[in-house]
Amino acid sequence: MNDPGTRPRSVLLVALFGIAGLVVAVDQVTKQLAIHYLEDRPPIPVIGDLAGFAFYRNPGAAFGMGAGSTWVFALIAMVVLVGILFAGRKLGSRGWALGLGLLLGGLTGNLLDRLFRAPGAFHGAVVDFIDLYFFICNVADIAISAAAVVVVVLTFRGIGLDGRREGEDPAPGTDEQGPGPQAPEERETA
Repeated sequence: MNDPGTRPRSVLLVALFGIAGLVVAVDQVTKQLAIHYLEDRPPIPVIGDLAGFAFYRNPGAAFGMGAGSTWVFALIAMVVLVGILFAGRKLGSRGWALGLGLLLGGLTGNLLDRLFRAPGAFHGAVVDFIDLYFFICNVADIAISAAAVVVVVLTFRGIGLDGRREGEDPAPGTDEQGPGPQAPEERETA
């Protein structure tokens, strides 16, 4: 039986993919709403000029850079997606499940735009609609940014993908492939 402080990898993978699925669903629904209610309309201020809604089809990356290289961003996203799937084999941390789930969902949301939106496959423009004064983004972008924060916090706390703290030896009865039964105080809490 698992210790209350540990999580079986299957539970963590369900969390990772559940978070990713939720991000993709919210991202795609909000993009469809933005297309329906915001496209070809003037911006809608919510907090003066600081925040609001403004429709933009972004053919590039952040701040519209690389507009002629949309296919490159799609390929990079696919490589990262495969990397996340491989990383899932060593997953032993709730914090990493959250971070990777947010990243997977955000990348997938924007990748779907690049693959299936006009002007065509691998050249589609990402739908952005959340105007934050300096830039316009979408739910997928926010998830990617949140994932970066989670990963940085976990890294600074020394928590590895497998849930062990930096320098911590594997518990008896485990191998390097993943976590085994450990006392709750030895496991990460994030």
